[in-house]
Amino acid sequence: MGWINTIVDWVTTLMQAIGGPGVFLAILLENVFPPIPSEVILPLAGFTAAGPDAPYGVVAAILWATAGSLAGAGLLYWLGAAIGADRLRRIAERMPLVDAHDVDASVDWFTRHGSVAVLIGRLVPGVRSLISIPAGIDRMPLLTFGAFTALGSLIWNSVLVLAGYALGDNWHAVSDWMDRFSTVVYLVLAAGLVALTVWLVRRARRRTGPDDVTPSGGATGPSSVPSIRSAAGSGTRSTAEPDAGSGIGPDAGSGTRSTAEPDAG
Repeated sequence: MGWINTIVDWVTTLMQAIGGPGVFLAILLENVFPPIPSEVILPLAGFTAAGPDAPYGVVAAILWATAGSLAGAGLLYWLGAAIGADRLRRIAERMPLVDAHDVDASVDWFTRHGSVAVLIGRLVPGVRSLISIPAGIDRMPLLTFGAFTALGSLIWNSVLVLAGYALGDNWHAVSDWMDRFSTVVYLVLAAGLVALTVWLVRRARRRTGPDDVTPSGGATGPSSVPSIRSAAGSGTRSTAEPDAGSGIGPDAGSGTRSTAEPDAG
């Protein structure tokens, strides 16, 4: 690709011109501007160190690269600190699918596991630089952040610089292999992002669903049961005894029985 060749020419010129500080500057820019790939810069730095007129040694290349990684990570750390958790909560409240509680949960997780996250993150393409931002948002202690960033960067830089140093003119083979590795990592990250989005959508649907479901046939509760208090409260029993002659004659409505007796005389 043309832009990769342009980066290679620029980095080579920079390293030949100013030596180790050129490695520092190139890696610093790689940290704050991820399209500049460390997978190209570091093997090239190792290859340059292997030359007969090398402006620096392989150990110096590793140390300068690690210093550049620390400087770049520090800039992104302060960016995260400037954003802050409070501002991130306000942003989350205006975004779909997430809210301030998600920010609190993420900050709490990073408080408990941030050191390991920074160390591992420095070894993962696509995450190496960005992991510094949540560390700044969480206000991870600077000494802790610096120590784990330096350790992870030292491992990453050493592997790639030494590979370029050992391969010499074939240093670009490291870049080709790292391209395949990075592609796998990006696919895994994309799959994780899709899975997270699906989970957030399903959670949003659960939150907006009906709170109560009314059973078919209507609700049954205290209001649907008639209250009969008059008879139960009086303690008396009222019974109506039908009159055998009720409904016949004018006296039927009175509830009394009328009997006619013949005159003995």
